[in-house]
Amino acid sequence: MSTDTSAPALSEALAALRPMTLAEINSRAALVTRTCRKYLVPVTFADSLFAGAEERFGVLTIGGQQVFRYSSTYLDTPDLRTFHDHRRGRRVRFKARVRTYVDTGTRMFEVKLKGARGVTDKTRIEYEGPTDRLTPLTRRFLDDTLLGYGMEPPDVLTASAVTDYRRATVVSFSGEERVTVDTDLVGYRNGWSVGMRPDMVLLEVKTRGGLTSTERRLHQHGFREVGFSKYGATVSVLEPRLRGNRWHRAMASCLDHQTPTTVPQARAGVVLSV
Repeated sequence: MSTDTSAPALSEALAALRPMTLAEINSRAALVTRTCRKYLVPVTFADSLFAGAEERFGVLTIGGQQVFRYSSTYLDTPDLRTFHDHRRGRRVRFKARVRTYVDTGTRMFEVKLKGARGVTDKTRIEYEGPTDRLTPLTRRFLDDTLLGYGMEPPDVLTASAVTDYRRATVVSFSGEERVTVDTDLVGYRNGWSVGMRPDMVLLEVKTRGGLTSTERRLHQHGFREVGFSKYGATVSVLEPRLRGNRWHRAMASCLDHQTPTTVPQARAGVVLSV
């Protein structure tokens, strides 16, 4: 897969940027500890955002591909502690997931931490185990990470939702920012799925500083940061007894109606009821 067929215009804009290896991107803008701001924009605008930016940006390219498939399985407590902490805007919180890079088969166990100043810190380990439960390895990693951050680890975590999407990664040569471009988002839970409208793109601008040049352009065209979480939106839409007020406006602007899922049992089985 060399392009994302749901967004051909966007792929043309990305194709014009200089290819960058993962090693080069990490050397310029690893941004593991960062501020992350999200924007929902029409795919046609995302195309213009990167058009003519060849002197300022490169795009992650591996084996000729620029758009890659991701699958994330989120792990939460039986009462959905991490979902509710995020929905309520708790200043100190965490999120745990197993992320699979579908095109390469690489799998990582990740813990994302949000601190009191709004900075996100992501730590992770390469992982070859199941996606739907903690193993002794991931249990120790989670406990050590949370305790080191001053948080009490939960007793139990189980799979609560799955999100699939396609992502391109654009990085400024200055290292100021890393912009991920997500399309074809589909969330799964309890035998149901919900997808992002094909004409919409989710941009995530990751930086260590204030507004970036990309964000200033977004603001000039009337686009502002949105409150949106792939995991939060999936659970909010597909779990009728929960509310997702924090993401309601963004969800209404970009998500289609939920439908029964046709995900194979091996995948559907990790989307558990609570």
